[in-house]
Amino acid sequence: MSRPVLSPSAIRLLGLRDTPLSLDEVYGAVGDGAAGGTALFVGTVRDHDGGKSVSSLEYSAHPSAEAELRRVAEEIAAEFPVRALAAVHRTGLLAIGDVAVITAVSCPHRAEAFAACRKLIDTLKHEVPVWKRQIFTDGATEWVGAC
Repeated sequence: MSRPVLSPSAIRLLGLRDTPLSLDEVYGAVGDGAAGGTALFVGTVRDHDGGKSVSSLEYSAHPSAEAELRRVAEEIAAEFPVRALAAVHRTGLLAIGDVAVITAVSCPHRAEAFAACRKLIDTLKHEVPVWKRQIFTDGATEWVGAC
């Protein structure tokens, strides 16, 4: 996949990667001396869904996914007093416990950071074209959120 996009603006790190994600990298990207609060969300692969045992997940992304991720990040940065923002998402085959997505936002105050980070992950999941295929322990598969 492509390399992360770094920007001198409030949007510090964005990317889709087929390699493991680093919490330290994302946290470091949103450090800002004017921020009194930093909120992070880490999404991991769990071992079950809908009463069925999951063995792994596979994520794939549309070619427009990075542009859509940037659009979402810009919207969040415009809506909240964001000092710094980062979002990275995995693609490819992931095992139980692997980190699938990390979002982070730093703002002047904690309430703003929590609200901005929550809206960032929720909007990313609904609007960025990254699709998840669940692979169950019985061999069955299921696409989640794909049309």
